[in-house]
Amino acid sequence: MTLQFPQAVIVPHIKMATLGALACAVGAIVAVCVIRLLVPDRPFWAELTAVASITAAVTFPLQFALCLRNEALREIRKELQHALRHDPVTGTLHATAFATSVEHAIDRRRLTTAESPDGVMLVLRVGDFDEIGRRYGPQWADTLLQSIVRIVHSCVRYGDLVARLASDELGIYLPGTTTEDARDICKRIRTRIEETTFAAGQERHISVTLRLGGTRVGDQADFQALREAANHAALAEEEAGPLLFRELFS
Repeated sequence: MTLQFPQAVIVPHIKMATLGALACAVGAIVAVCVIRLLVPDRPFWAELTAVASITAAVTFPLQFALCLRNEALREIRKELQHALRHDPVTGTLHATAFATSVEHAIDRRRLTTAESPDGVMLVLRVGDFDEIGRRYGPQWADTLLQSIVRIVHSCVRYGDLVARLASDELGIYLPGTTTEDARDICKRIRTRIEETTFAAGQERHISVTLRLGGTRVGDQADFQALREAANHAALAEEEAGPLLFRELFS
């Protein structure tokens, strides 16, 4: 893996390497001074200059290489942490990271008296997603899901959590949101998806059906129970008609 570092990253490391080299040079000067006191017959300034120059020339590239190596390790660590928590196709959280984040967010809001612990958990399911993949190819199914995720992100607030829970299923957690506000968000998602034309090459239009369901968090903090309730509401939507919120925990 080759990492390209921008100037804004390299410049601080050059400064650090320079400081490290100067520190080594000062250390060498101190050592020479001590030697000079012990052996006064040696040419002081010539010896001092030579040692300091050699020390700085040797230590600067080593200090600079060490700084860049540490920066590379930090970047790799960040990339690994991101990969462990996010779905590679959509860039959203994956199910495990989403579950942990939702439960932590609920607990944190309950401990903060200034914030309401309530909120809404949504599940969005893309109809016939596997069939779309078989008919148009998996790359077009992934492109479709990426487009839907962008629409979802444009409809929710900063701080709301979005995740891919299954191949055809997205999870959305709306902390501190009332049921009515969640309904408005769902309407925006539906409207923008209906207004969007999804094509799979050569002007082949993909017909997209969407099911949305949700549940109010209330006093419930178990992620799996919230997901099952929201999923049940999404699957029951075909029979119930409009978006269904099941108040299972109130």
